[in-house]
This record gives sequence, C-alpha cells and structure tokens, in this order.
Amino acid sequence: MGIYRKKFEFSECPKPYLIKDGKYFDLKTSDFVEADIIIDKGIIKDIGRFNGDSFKGRVLDIVGKVVFPGFMDMHVHFREPGREDKETMASGSFAAAGGGFTSVCPMPNTDPIIDNQEMVKFIIDKGKDLITDIFPVGAISKGLKGKEISEIADMFNAGIIAVSDDGVPENNLGMMQRCMEYTSMFDIPVIVHCEDKHLSNGGVMHEGYYSTKLGLPGISSISEEIAVVRNIMIAEYTGSKVHICHVSTAGSVEIIKNAKERGVKVTCEVTPHHLTLTDKCIETFDPNFKMNPPLRTEKDVETLVNGMKNGIIDTIATDHAPHTIDEKEFEFDRAPFGVTGLETAFGILNEFFINKDILSIGKFVELLIVNPRKILKLDIPEITKNKKANMVIVQLDKEWTVDADNFYSASRNSPFIGTKLTGEIQTVLNKNKVYFR
Repeated sequence: MGIYRKKFEFSECPKPYLIKDGKYFDLKTSDFVEADIIIDKGIIKDIGRFNGDSFKGRVLDIVGKVVFPGFMDMHVHFREPGREDKETMASGSFAAAGGGFTSVCPMPNTDPIIDNQEMVKFIIDKGKDLITDIFPVGAISKGLKGKEISEIADMFNAGIIAVSDDGVPENNLGMMQRCMEYTSMFDIPVIVHCEDKHLSNGGVMHEGYYSTKLGLPGISSISEEIAVVRNIMIAEYTGSKVHICHVSTAGSVEIIKNAKERGVKVTCEVTPHHLTLTDKCIETFDPNFKMNPPLRTEKDVETLVNGMKNGIIDTIATDHAPHTIDEKEFEFDRAPFGVTGLETAFGILNEFFINKDILSIGKFVELLIVNPRKILKLDIPEITKNKKANMVIVQLDKEWTVDADNFYSASRNSPFIGTKLTGEIQTVLNKNKVYFR
C-alpha cells in the first residue's frame, strides 16, 4: 500500500513578502547578487536594499542562504489516474516542491493513458491549485500500444508540451516516423525511452561482471544504444526534435555527441542516480537499486559526468517513479523497476558535484533551470523586477540525511536512503503560493 507520511504546508500569499539579507542568482550575469526582494501578489515588485522594520508585510530573513529560480524536472511519474496508492498529482507536486522543483512534466503512462485531450485536461485541472506548474506529456500512440497514433493535434491544443513513449518504449519504427513527422508541425519534441525490448527482455540489471556474479539476467548496453541510434536517425530524416530519456551508457553519450555535431535536433537527460551509482550496488539485492535503464559501470558513470560537464547532456531529470512498499519488498528480480528522485536530486548534485568543484553553479543552473525550459519552449523564471515570483530558497551548507519517513512523496523507494547530503530546500514561492520547510 502507499503511505502518505507527511503533510505538506503551503499557503496563499495575501500579504507582501520581503526576502531579506540573502543572495539571488542572476541569470544575466550568471552570478549571485546580494540584494533584498519584495514580492506582492506573486510578482517581484522590487529588488534592492530595504528596511525590514518598516515593511508592511512578512519579512523572510535568509542570512546565509541563496535564492535560485525554480528548478524544472521534465520527466516524472505521478501515477494519477490509476495508481493513486503510489502517488497522486498532489503528493507528487508536494515532493517536487520539497525538492525545489516548481515545474514538472508528468509522463503519459498512467491508467488510462494520457492519449487524448480529455486526459490532458484532467491533468491540467488537477494541477491548477498546486504550487508546482504541471506541464503534461502526451502518449505517442493510443494506449501506448504502437498501433495507432494518438490525437496529437487535439492534445497539443489542450496543453501538452511534448509526446513520449516512456514506460512502454516504441519499437514500431513506422509509428515513430509518423509521430516525428506529426510533431514537427507543432515544433514539440518527441521524448523517447530508448530500449530494444528484444535485447533487454527478461533482464533486471546491467549485463556485465556483476550480473554474472549474482546470477541475475542482464540488460545489455546495446539494448539502449541501438534504440538511440535509430531514433536519432528518424529525427534526422524527418527534421524533428527528439529528446533522449535517462541516458545511461557511454556509448549513448558518444552517439548523441556525434549527432549534435551533425546538426540533428537531439537533446538528452541524465538522472542523479545514473550519475552517482553503479551496478556494484546490486550486490545488496536491494530492489531500491532496480531501475530502467539499470545502473551501469564505473566507466559509464564517468562518461555521463563528463557529458554533463561539457554540454553533451542537456538537462538533469529524476525519472521520479514511485512504487508501494509492498511492491518493492519482492525479490530483486520480481520487484518493479523505478525509484523516487525529486526530494533528493538537489542534495545529490550539491554534495557530489558542486561541493567537489566538478560542477559549477552556473552549469547547474543551465542543467536544472534553463535548459529544460528551452527544450520545451517555456518561459525561464528570471529573478527580475515585474517578473512572476518563481523561486527556491536554499541553504547550501545545511547537512541532512535521507530519511524516507520525511518524504512528501506517497512512496519511499529511494536508493539514497541513509545517504548524508548537503544543501536543503528551505522555501519555495510560485503561483502566488509559498512553501516553508
């Protein structure tokens, strides 16, 4: 069963807010600026230095903290409709805001599938009163069955910002070509889960040394890489935009690099768990390390990190995939694929990459704030006078330990439980709402 452990606290902002004595990240200068920020009715009214004693409203003293524009995750699974025991739109949005994400893109593999305008409207209506902006993704084919193309035009008019086969990878190449030709009319990307099911069928972890040692069926690197190649080739042929989900292998990074050099309209994402964990973790037989694509080798991780640093990888997405405790307590080979990620993403990136000078703050901002919105042609939330207040306040040096009992998500299947991290989300402001930890 799903567990909803912690009540999320957010409220409307009836009075003006003065965010005082902190620093905010300025996208124009790519640096932090020491200044106070006045917000009224969800709009940034002024930036400068102000007297808190005479301010008619609420004063947030954020000495030692920093303000970023709100993060965006373009790949999450909120399970509603159909599996509200795993996650709802509300609990998923709470988890997102708890991780500093003010914008998310729920994938279409719900029950029923998001493959028509009524389902798109359902998702948008569910998200209206939440603190997180919800941008739905439609299914490539009806029912994700690969037989008949979805009502893409109707879904686009209803509000989708992309289409995807995530959850049920599309291996009908004729269908994929027609989909890319169709989406090019609306200038939206096709978000593809690259996996050849004929090659990965029955596998539960990366095929290599540890799968042999543990006696578990493997998923080869080429099951991903072959699908990356053919999807890129279709995008190149049709002139369409394609976005590669959760890249996990060194070979995929090289293929994407070569395609970008040829001018193909290809972008890609990587998850925090694929950047930090390897298939050696499976020695514990803990199903919280079971995800698709699987954890790969140290060489793959090294190549993914380099790809993140040098711009081959465009954005970081969590592939937040909640499951119930009962499901994840099965034996490793029987447990479902997928892990949560929204509430740990920033702490992981800060602890393992920013603090170790592997990733600059500027590059982090590109990966988690700017690039996903560029890919989806969405407004980038600058901290500028007269702009909407879409921001997150972070204490960069705050140490904390991942504890599933403190999750806002309705599920707790994280591979990072017990991990010590730094960088805690303190406050989120968006849609004239505010969240305090």
